[in-house]
Amino acid sequence: MDDGTRDTRDTRHTDAYPGPGQARPVPRPAPPHQQAPAVPPYAPVPPPGGQPVPPRPAHAPGTPAPSAPSQPASPAPRSAVADWLDAPRPEAAPGIFRLGHRPPKSDGDGPERLPSVTVVGLLIPLVVALLLWSLWRRGAVPYQGVLLKLFTPDDWWWGGTLSPKGMEGSEARVVYDGVFFAVLVWAVGRLGSWPDVARHVIGRRPQPARALLAAVAALGALALVFPGAFGAGWDPVPVVAPLFSLVALISGGYGLFASPLFTDSLYALITLLVVWPFARLGGWLPYLKELAARRKAAADPAAAPPARLPRSQWPDLRDAGQHQAADVLTAEVAGGRMNDVDCARVHRAWDRARREGRLTGFTDTVLRDAGAAWTHPSGARDLPARQARHDLLQQQVRLGRWVPTERAPKAYHDAGAALGPDTLGTSLLVVGPPGSGKTRHVIQPVTEFLALQALTGTCAFVAVGTAGTPLGRPDAYDVVIRIGDPDSPHDLDPYAECDDADEAAAVLAEALAGDLDAVGTQRAVTALAQLLGPYRAVHGHFPPLPVLRELLEGDPGVLAALRAGLESGEHAVMRRELDARMRQTGTAADVGPVLAGRLALLDRPVFAGFLGTGDRADHRPFSLRAVAHHPLRVRIELPEHGHEEAARLLTRLVLAQFHTVVRDTRRPHFACLVLDDATGCVTPESVRRIQRLRAQNAGVVLALRTVADVPEALHGPLLGAVGCRMALSGVTTWDGSRFAHAWGTEWVETTEVAKHTVFADQPMTRAIHALRKLVTGKAVTTDAVTTKQVERERWSASQLAHEVPPGHAVLSLTSVHGEHAPPLLVDLRG
Repeated sequence: MDDGTRDTRDTRHTDAYPGPGQARPVPRPAPPHQQAPAVPPYAPVPPPGGQPVPPRPAHAPGTPAPSAPSQPASPAPRSAVADWLDAPRPEAAPGIFRLGHRPPKSDGDGPERLPSVTVVGLLIPLVVALLLWSLWRRGAVPYQGVLLKLFTPDDWWWGGTLSPKGMEGSEARVVYDGVFFAVLVWAVGRLGSWPDVARHVIGRRPQPARALLAAVAALGALALVFPGAFGAGWDPVPVVAPLFSLVALISGGYGLFASPLFTDSLYALITLLVVWPFARLGGWLPYLKELAARRKAAADPAAAPPARLPRSQWPDLRDAGQHQAADVLTAEVAGGRMNDVDCARVHRAWDRARREGRLTGFTDTVLRDAGAAWTHPSGARDLPARQARHDLLQQQVRLGRWVPTERAPKAYHDAGAALGPDTLGTSLLVVGPPGSGKTRHVIQPVTEFLALQALTGTCAFVAVGTAGTPLGRPDAYDVVIRIGDPDSPHDLDPYAECDDADEAAAVLAEALAGDLDAVGTQRAVTALAQLLGPYRAVHGHFPPLPVLRELLEGDPGVLAALRAGLESGEHAVMRRELDARMRQTGTAADVGPVLAGRLALLDRPVFAGFLGTGDRADHRPFSLRAVAHHPLRVRIELPEHGHEEAARLLTRLVLAQFHTVVRDTRRPHFACLVLDDATGCVTPESVRRIQRLRAQNAGVVLALRTVADVPEALHGPLLGAVGCRMALSGVTTWDGSRFAHAWGTEWVETTEVAKHTVFADQPMTRAIHALRKLVTGKAVTTDAVTTKQVERERWSASQLAHEVPPGHAVLSLTSVHGEHAPPLLVDLRG
C-alpha cells in the first residue's frame, strides 16, 4: 500500500488540453533544468534573519512515526503542527501578520496618563466652588435672594427682606440652598472634568480592583451626606435636608414624616441616588453577574458551558457531529503525519463540504485517506524548501516588520507585515532599483506563498522571469516552460487555446502592438482577425507564427493558397474577410508589416520548435487557460542575452492571455500572475484590465526598476489601478513624486513657536531688560505658540528618495473588501 500521495487522478501527460468544461489533466512537475542539491523534503530551511518557518512534520506525511524499540516508552511530545494550529490569531488591521500577533494593550493613540493641565483644571474649579459656597452660606453673594423671591409668594417673607414669616419661608430657604449646591457640584464636575478623571483612574482598572475603588469612593460620598452614620463631626452637605424640605412644602406640613416607612424609604432613595453613579463607574452589576455565573458553574459543572477545544482537536468537526473524522485528524496531527499544508487543505475541504451540505462524503474521505485527503493533483504535500514565514490558515505570508514611526498607527508598531489573496486580489506594484531587494524580499516570498496555497487547492499562479531569477526550485512547480531551451518539456500555446478568431486576435494584438502608439490596437485586432479566421476555416487550427508572419507581410503565394482554400460556398464570410485584408496589403494604412516585424522577434532560430512552431514529440503545448480550471503552479522562463525585446513581447503575451482566461468568475480558486520584470508590458489596455481583476478573483504582481519603464501617460492610471503599492529604498525623486501623488495628503496638527522681542514702556523695566541683555547676550523675548491643522503629504518625494533605509520599503495596502492600510515603513529584513 502507498501513503496516499500517488493515488491522484488526471495526472497523466497529454499533448493537448480538452475544451472548456471538460476534465483537464494536470501535468506533473517538470524535471529540473540543473540538478539541485539534495534537500530533505521536510527539513525546515531558516530564512534570512533567523526567523523560524512554519512547522513541518519530522517524517513523511501519511507514514507512521519511526519507533525506537530499545528505549522505554515515554509520553509522546506535542507535535509542532499542533502548536502551530493552536497558536493565537487575534483580529488585526489589514496587512498585519496575525499568527502570534500581540495587539497593543491600549487601543487608539490616546495618552496613557492624564496631562498635568487636567489635574490643574480639576483643582481650580474645586477651590472656586468652596469659596462660592462659603460666601453663599454667609449671604455675601450679590443678589443672592432675587431668584428665591421671584419664584415664591410675597406673603412668605417680611417686607424687603429674606426673613421668613413661617414654615414655608424657612423650608424654601433650605430648598434654595440645596438647588444652588447641586448646580455648583454640576459646574465643578463639568469644568474640572471629574467624570473623565474618575473613568481614567477607576474605570479602566480590571475587576475586582475597579469595583473596590468605586465602593471606597461611594463610602466617601455617603460620609459627606450622612456624617452621623459614620461617627463624623462635620456638617452634612445639603442633600437630605433640601429633599425633606421639598416634601414638606409639597405636602403642606410635616404629617408624612410621622410614618417611619415613608422616612426610611426617603433615606433609601437618597442612598441609591448617591451610590448609583459609583455603581456604574465600578461596573458592579456586570461583575455580580460574572460572580454568580462562576458560582453556578462551580456548583453544577454540567450546567457550565463547555470549554472551547483547541484548533488541533478540530472543534468545528465535533460541533457538527463528525467525531470520527475529528478523531482521525487529531491523531494525524499529534503523530506528526500532517503538516500545515495538509491542515489548511482539509480545513478548506471542510468549509466547502459544510457549505454544500456534503458532510457524509467529507467524513468518508477522511476515514479513507486521513491526512492525505484531497491531495494536490501533482501528489505534492509540501515544497522542497521554504524561505519565508507563512500562515496557511489565515492565508498570509510575512514580508517583514512594520517600523514603529511617528506616522504609523499604534496597532502597526512592530507587527509583522503580511500579504494574502485578499490584498493581492487588488494587484501589487513593486518599484525599486536593482539591488533593492525586489525579488529576494518580495517576489520570492510571494511566489513561495502562492505555491503553498496552490497545494491547498485555493490558488493557481503563473510566475514569469528570466532563467536566472530565484523564484524557487523547478520541482516546486507543476509546469516549467523554458522558452528557447531545447530541454524544456513544455511549450507555450500562443493562442491560449482560443476557439474564437477575434479573441485570439485580441490577445496577439495586445502582445504585438499594445505598446505602439502609432498602431492602434483595434486596427491590429482587425488585421489579425482577417487572417486567423480564414486560416482556421481552411486548416482547422490557427497558423504557426512563421506562417502568420508571411501572411502579415502580404506574401502573394501564401495569400493565394489560402484564398484558394476558401472557394467553397460555406466559406463565403471568411473569403470576404481575406479579400478585405488583401486589398489593404501594401497601402499606407496597412499595419501588417509592423506586426510582421514584431513577429520576426519570435521567428528566430533560438525559438525554433517553440510557440507552436514545431512538431517535436517531447514538447507538450501548455495553455494558460488551464490555470482557470486547476490549482496549477506554472513558471515561465524567458530568454535573455540579446533577446530582451522578445522577452518583453512574450511578457505582454502572457499578461494578455492571463487577462483573457480569468474572466470566468465561477472559478473557485484565486488566480495570480507574478511578473518579476514588468518593463514594457504595461499598456493602456492592460491597465484597464487590471482594474477589473479584483472582481474576477484574480490579481497581478508587477515589479519595476523604475516608474519610467512605463509610458509617462500611464504613470497615474497604473498607480490608480493597483490597490497595493510598494516603493523600495533607492527610488528616485521622480518615482517618489508619483507615489506621493497617489498616496495623497492627510491632516496633521502642527505647532509653531515664534519669539517676539519685548519692548518695555516703564524706565525701570527697560533698565532691567538692558541689564539682562548685557548679562545673557540675548534680548528679552516672549514665545507665541500657534497650533493649527495643516494638510501634508503622507510621504513626500524627498522622503521616499532619501529617508527610506536600505532593506526597507514604504507599503500601502487595499483589500478586496475595501479595507485600507496607509503607506507605512516596512523593514523587509525584520
